[in-house]
Amino acid sequence: MTSKSIYQHGSPNRTGVLLINLGTPDAPTAQALRPYLKEFLSNPRVIEIPKLIWWPILHGFILPFRPKASAEKYAKIWMPEGSPLKVHTERQTKLLRDELHRRLQNPPIVEYAMNIGKPSVATVLSKMQEQGCERILIIPLFPQYAASSTAAAMDNVFTVLSHMRNLPAIRTVKQYHDHPGYIAALAQNVRDYWEVNGRPDKLIISFHGTPRASLDKGDPYHCACQKTGRLLAEALALDTNQYSVCFQSRFGKAKWLTPYTATTVMQLGKEQTQRVDVVCPGFVSDCLETLEEIAMEVKDTFTQAGGKEFHYIPCLNERGDWIQALADIACTHLQGWLETPVTEEAAKLSRKLALELGASN
Repeated sequence: MTSKSIYQHGSPNRTGVLLINLGTPDAPTAQALRPYLKEFLSNPRVIEIPKLIWWPILHGFILPFRPKASAEKYAKIWMPEGSPLKVHTERQTKLLRDELHRRLQNPPIVEYAMNIGKPSVATVLSKMQEQGCERILIIPLFPQYAASSTAAAMDNVFTVLSHMRNLPAIRTVKQYHDHPGYIAALAQNVRDYWEVNGRPDKLIISFHGTPRASLDKGDPYHCACQKTGRLLAEALALDTNQYSVCFQSRFGKAKWLTPYTATTVMQLGKEQTQRVDVVCPGFVSDCLETLEEIAMEVKDTFTQAGGKEFHYIPCLNERGDWIQALADIACTHLQGWLETPVTEEAAKLSRKLALELGASN
């Protein structure tokens, strides 16, 4: 526990909102990828294999070779401003901050952190505490709860809090996979794309995959993805034969959630399907998995198998309707916290009385 107390009597009690995304390397280089992958793949929430078995694999086979290959993939999608995931998360944070300032008389401080990489959860929580945040709402940017994503982010938050002496009050958002505003934004995003580019023969609704064992152990992620997919298809008025819910990013030899996106698309290609579109509702920001894995690798799988036309539909990113939905989610969970701020006069009086009673600061 830290021995330093940053609490000062008479300070205004602020409210904060902290968005948390997965994270990203600092640069598209093997040197930057190695510590990023090491931290990511060392998390027991992400890799549920006993350390005695996993550690030799990670350090002997994955970390010596995978950083270079991953860096080459990141280099293909890197933006002039940096990693797409970080760029979009920064923009979303600013837009949410502006929207809450527009809506609320006493708006919260809005920041973002990365569960892996920079800015770290520890750094941002410390910054928010220094800004006087006595109440913080945590919103992981993962619409569908999974132990490997949402719970891993929450673990990080509470580990950081365990080293603080003066804890803020904490509220958390578990998931918003079926939030009406989120579903409406997803559907309008697809409609907008189709209005410009036409419609496909098949829409693939692809989510990040997790090991099948996680579902067997009680992880609700699979069910949340299925519900998001169903609600999106209903909003688009699609028949069951016009779309498929699939899972991407399989890693290792164990069975993962099925059907696999790549396998499904390959079969559609073999059937010489004229056009396939893929949308990824599990990501609110475009990133390596959408821009490289889906838009490049899966596209190649489809066309090489005999498919004709492949389209990747971008994530929500900075869409106005998505920011509105995110603000709705935040406001719902902030109820009762956005009290009238303490005036400067009241703060001075409170501090004066505290010092008279023996407070040191």
